[in-house]
Parts: sequence; C-alpha cells; structure tokens
Amino acid sequence: MSTQANMPSQEEIRLNESKAQAVLEEYDMEARYRVFEKKWLRLLVSGVAIAFALYHLYAAYAIPFVTLKHRSLHVAIVLCLIFLLYPGRKKASRKHLSLLDAVFAVVSLGTAGYIFIYYLDIVNRGGIPSALDVTFATITCLLVLEASRRVAGWELTAMAAIFVAYAYLGPYLPGEFGHRGYTLSDIFNYMYVTTEGIFGDAISVSASFIILFIIFGAFLSKSGMGTLFNDLSLALAGSSKGGPAKVGVIASAVHGSINGSAVASVVTTGSFTIPMMKRVGYKPEFAAAVEATAAVGGQILPPVMGAAAFIMAETLGVPYVSIAIAALIPAIMYYFGLLVQVHLRADRDNLQGLSKDELPKVKDVLRERGHLLLPLILLVVLLMMGYTPTLVAVVTIVATVIIAALRPSSRMGFRDILAALETGVRDTLGVAAACAAVGITVGVFSLTGLGLKLANIILMMGSGSLFMTLFFTMIASIILGLGLPSIPCYIITATMAAPALSTFGVDPLASHLFVFYFGAIANLTPPIALAAFAGAGIAGSDPQRTGWISCKLALAGFIVPFIFIYKPGLMILNSSVLDITVAAVTTILAVLALAAATEGYLFTRMNWAIRFVLIGAGVLLIFPEAVYMVAGLVALAAVLMYQFFKMRGAVSIQA
Repeated sequence: MSTQANMPSQEEIRLNESKAQAVLEEYDMEARYRVFEKKWLRLLVSGVAIAFALYHLYAAYAIPFVTLKHRSLHVAIVLCLIFLLYPGRKKASRKHLSLLDAVFAVVSLGTAGYIFIYYLDIVNRGGIPSALDVTFATITCLLVLEASRRVAGWELTAMAAIFVAYAYLGPYLPGEFGHRGYTLSDIFNYMYVTTEGIFGDAISVSASFIILFIIFGAFLSKSGMGTLFNDLSLALAGSSKGGPAKVGVIASAVHGSINGSAVASVVTTGSFTIPMMKRVGYKPEFAAAVEATAAVGGQILPPVMGAAAFIMAETLGVPYVSIAIAALIPAIMYYFGLLVQVHLRADRDNLQGLSKDELPKVKDVLRERGHLLLPLILLVVLLMMGYTPTLVAVVTIVATVIIAALRPSSRMGFRDILAALETGVRDTLGVAAACAAVGITVGVFSLTGLGLKLANIILMMGSGSLFMTLFFTMIASIILGLGLPSIPCYIITATMAAPALSTFGVDPLASHLFVFYFGAIANLTPPIALAAFAGAGIAGSDPQRTGWISCKLALAGFIVPFIFIYKPGLMILNSSVLDITVAAVTTILAVLALAAATEGYLFTRMNWAIRFVLIGAGVLLIFPEAVYMVAGLVALAAVLMYQFFKMRGAVSIQA
C-alpha cells in the first residue's frame, strides 16, 4: 500500500490542526483563553507570565521568601492571570477584558499582598484571626473556587464547596459523619493563614516543581521535540503491521509524560496519527481510542509523569527518583498491553504498515534532531544522581536552550525563549488552580478528621478483604476522576484510601500509585471520557463508543495496579531480583492473555470458550500464590499450543 496515499498532505495537516484546535477548546477548558485585540493587554499578560516564570527559576535555588509568602505569591499570580485570560462564561468575549475580571485580577494580587504586609502579625496571633484576616481569607477562598471553575470545570469547585459545607454543618450530621462544627470564619481562616489548606502540599509542589517542569516541557516543544517524536516514531514503527497506530502509541507516550495533559496530547499527536490510522484500515473509533489510551498512559510514564510524581513524592516524603523507579515497569506493562492489542487487530484484519520508501530513516532523524534527546537524558541522569528536582529542572531548561542551538532547525532566538517562558506559565495555570482548590478539600479532611472516617467506610465495604477494598477504591477513583482532573482526583482519593489500604500492610507508595492509575484512566471511561471524546472529535467517531473501546485498549491499566499490590516486585524497590523477575514475567503473560482474549485473536481467531480460558489464565496470573500462577501458566500454554497447531493446520490446508 503506497505511503503517499496514507501520509497526510500539507493541506490536510493544516485542516487537521484547525480541527484539532476546535476539539481542544471543546474538551479542554484551558484552551478557551482570551486573545486580546488591544496590544497593551497582550503585552501585560506576556510580561506578567514571563516575570512569573523568571521568579520561579530564581526561587528554585535562592528561596527568596518564607513558605507562606512564596506559596501565596504563587497562587496570587496564578489567579490574576486566570482572571485576565479566562472569561467567566463560555459565550463571553475572548477579545476584551471585562471590568469585573479586571477587578478580580487586582484583588487576587491583594490576597498575597496582605500576607506580605501583615505576615508577622498573622504569625504572632497564633491562629486567632482578626476581622481583616477573615475578610481576606474569605475573598481568597472565593477567588480560588471561581478560578478553578474557569479552567478546571465546575466539578472541582462544587466538591470544594460541598466539603466546606460539611465542615460548617458538622453538628447537624448523623452518625459517624457528625463533628463539632466550625464557623465559616474559622474554616476560611484555616484555609488562608496555615499551610494545611490552600497553601498546603499541593500548592507547595505546584510552586516548587510543577511549574518548572512544565516550563521545561515548553522549551522542549519550542525546540521541535514534537517533530522529533513523530519522525522517530514513524521511522521505528511506521512500516510494521498497523504501523500508524504504533506510531501514535510511541509518540503519545513520550509527549504525554512531559505534557501532563491527556487531552492536549491527544490533540497534538492525534491530528497527525489518527488520519493515518484510518487510511491503513483502522476504524475511526479504534483509531481515536488508540490515541486517547496512549495519551492517558503518559501520566503514569516516567520520567515526568505529568506532575503527579512530584506531588506523590512530597506527600510520601520519599525521593522523586523512587517514584519514577517504582512506576517504570507498571507503565511499560500498560503500553505493552496497548501495543499487543494494536498488533493483534492489525494481524487479524491484515492491516499493513507504511512503505519504507516514504518513511524517514532513524539515522537521518537522529542526525537532524537527535541532539534534542540530550536534555531528557540529562534530566534522568541528574535525578538518578540524587540532585533535587528543582535544581534539575533549572539545569535542563538552560541545557535545552544550549543544546537546541547546535542545529539551525532547533535553535531558539530571544523571542522563542520568551515565548517558551510564557507558554510554560500559561500551561501551569490549570494545574495550579486545581491544586489550590483541592487544598480546600484536603484542608477540610485535616480540620474535621473526615479522611479517617471515609477510610473506615472503605474498610467496612471491603468486609476485611484486600481485593474488595482495592475494588471499591478503584471505583471511587474512577467516579471522582470522571469530573476531576487526575491530580486533584489522586490527592483526594489517596487521602481516603491510603489509610484503609495500610491496614492490610500495603506499602504506601503502592497504594498511592494504585489510586493515581485509576484517576488517570477515568479520562477514558464513559460517560465522561474527555481524552476519548477529544480523539473522537478528530476521528469523526462516536464519542461513547470510542470511550468503551479505549477501556478495552487500556485493559492493562485496569489489572496492573492490582498486580503491583499483590506482587510489589513489579515496583522494583525493596525487592530481590527473583521477585522482580517473577512479577515482571507473570505480568507480561497476564497482559498478553487478557489482550488476546479482548481481541479474540492470537495466531488465529478464537471462539468465546477459548477467550474465557485466556481471561481465567490472565486473572490467575495476577495473584502471588504459586498454585494460582501454575494454573494460569498451564491454561495459557494450552491455549498457545492449540492456537499454534490450529494456525499450522490452516496454513497446510491453504497450501
């Protein structure tokens, strides 16, 4: 099949990019920003964003302010930029700044100004608020909720408001949920002048790590890293069976890990790969689902993992590199399962790849843009050597500019550097606003002791069974993830579930990774599957059907978290070589068995009886007991032999 017929033309690429931008704005609220007609407003936003980025680069090693001041300044500038850039209503003008939003932007700066001016008084009062404290605390909480609504959706705002109501109405609540209750003044003040609410761990990570690594991603993007990923993926996998789908998987995996936004990754790489997948014979729903599933997996793939790894490290008090090492094999298994299903679908339907004559060659791609891999290699090496993530982020940003200058195609001028700084800050706004809003929810957990109560409820529902407790934790994570971004979903669910799982002796890191997996996968699960819906928008497919196919393709993502709970060797840390090997091999076989059962094809097509045997084999291989693993291996071996001889027989008949 000719590649020229499969590779999109320049005109088609432009049309796809235009369509992709429309899809992005429909499913990603962060894309609905203002583009001002007045030049001075554009310059104002750019100037504030660039200065904000430079401040954080400086603060990465200088630490210019005490904790509360630094975090409050971070939140204040984020709020200011959100009110400048994002209108309050979907139909509001995106060319003009309303007077109300201008007032909100100025007042946002005042929330940090008050803490800077009266910091010593606040500290000396020891938690006893003045009337002015309460006023600014109330204003700050309301601004945070409104800002999060504009960039993250009403779900997160509504949840924070419900938890505030819970803290207030405690004396009127029945049974175990009741508590002594708090006045609104006490609640808002707790959220504002302590580091347990808005300015808690989530904002700490946003102000220290997340913004720096998002800026790093912006510099990589500006240098042409996206082109490198696409070309390298084409060169490596484009000519294999179902090549375009494998190209989408590889490109989206790397892009999604750095970008952190599943929807943005779908749109960025999907506008190029989805049309190619359709042209070699993949159905639109399947093509969109492949792209969505690969993009969501980027959030669980080291080294960057979107931003969750930094929050997890801060919450657990462990080095970031420990999170990355623990997440590595499970993430590989996720993509292994996806690639197996993509390959089996191509083999079953005889979908060919692209012609090698029209594909870029690996050596040519690496000669032209291979130097752009050096910043990522430097990032991993420095983190493995034990340097702090903040220092590593700053060093790799500087290194990216220097390394990109080695070739004209990637060289960045002064304007490109400023644009990367501004883009990095703009891409941070949604995450930072979500972290601030979720701080209110977590603050209520801390203030009222609700986290332990919910943990007890999860234990009660699990009836003393680890598997059932994990199951209900999974359901809770997915339900929360339907309406919340993956990071707030992870923070809230981990607060509830980690204490429950710890009663079974589950390692805290394993329990946190468990809930994060399902919070991320919620981007694929109908009825609200934003990543799948974005892919469907590009492919022109049915969104709900695309979501269900995405769930099938993400099958490994549903079983791997259970496996690393039962077999901690999969996370490498504190495990022997034997434990790691057994966990990895049995997981590969379990994923292979379930992927083949899902597709109904291995060497030849399978009936439902054989597929059920494979499902049983895959499930048995999850558990650590030798009798289950042996039974699973025997069942899988029997199916493999049956399929192999059936294929040989079919070939003999055809001959």
